[in-house]
Amino acid sequence: MIVTPLDSAVLDSKEQYVFYHKMIDFTLKELIVTVQHHKIINDQEIRLFKQYCDLLLYSIEAMRVKYMYDDEENMKVDLTDSGFPNYLEFRYLFNDLGLREEYLGKLTDIETLKEEFLDTLMRKKEPISKRKLFQAASIVYYSSAKKEYIFNRFVQGKILKAPEGSPAEYLISWSFYEVSHNRPFVCYMYFNYDGNPQKDREDIYYVLKTVADREMNLDTMAYAIDKRLPDLFPKLIKRVDLGPIHNVFAKDENKVTHAILDGISKKTIPLESFAISFKIDEVNSKSEFKEGSFFSKQTFQKWNPIFRRKYVFAPHRIIQLLYNKTPEIMNKLDKPPIEISDLKIK
Repeated sequence: MIVTPLDSAVLDSKEQYVFYHKMIDFTLKELIVTVQHHKIINDQEIRLFKQYCDLLLYSIEAMRVKYMYDDEENMKVDLTDSGFPNYLEFRYLFNDLGLREEYLGKLTDIETLKEEFLDTLMRKKEPISKRKLFQAASIVYYSSAKKEYIFNRFVQGKILKAPEGSPAEYLISWSFYEVSHNRPFVCYMYFNYDGNPQKDREDIYYVLKTVADREMNLDTMAYAIDKRLPDLFPKLIKRVDLGPIHNVFAKDENKVTHAILDGISKKTIPLESFAISFKIDEVNSKSEFKEGSFFSKQTFQKWNPIFRRKYVFAPHRIIQLLYNKTPEIMNKLDKPPIEISDLKIK
């Protein structure tokens, strides 16, 4: 799939960077706590969910450091049904850190830069130039950020024993950044296996990366996994859609976004107002059937209809606004809008 920076807003000032990163950091952390508190997914799923969110938070913090004092490049935030950084920003991070040793070799020595800072501040009584601040930020970025912690296009989780009472013996998770929406998804699959799945884990990982790395009809994904892995019997597949995060940076056609933008423009709600949409799609096996020749039959699953749950998380004032402006959306949620804390940005 071709990815371009189009339909993206450029963060072009220090104030915008500070504002955006506070917002995205706050909303993701609130999301983790709220999903856990309301038991929207089970305990083991929430632990895995938090790990994927931690990768996102780590990557977005690396972006903050990378761009804070850079006058030549600007970070791009997706405008269309997302609220997250454009996927290319994650790709740039990954590529940058693959060349970290080369970049570090070109940067000013840390001790030399410290002496220059002290001389400028203490002796000359002058502020540090943007160019020097960018040099310092670059040293922090290239020396501290680690490539293996950057949220990639596809992030594979391990094969685990499923919790007691699960629909199958094993659980595997994975996450992907859907480039057409520029937002992350987290998937869980409960499955049985004819043999030892740990022994064949590379084959399982390869199939998931090949056929389950983008948003598609969940039953299509389930069938593709089932067909490609004859010894694996998927029993339940669950996909969590993180977003969009509706906020002042968005420019999509979503009615929730428009309600918030309208409230901000009329100054009835503050600039930092936001809401988070959150969706869970599930499909589970109702029975099995065999297909193929007499000597080569493969067991497939018959799937129940896809079950979707929709949630909205927002501060109290925004929930009131959404009930007034978008009651048709609020009344179709799986639960009434779930209240989370206000974001305060001075």
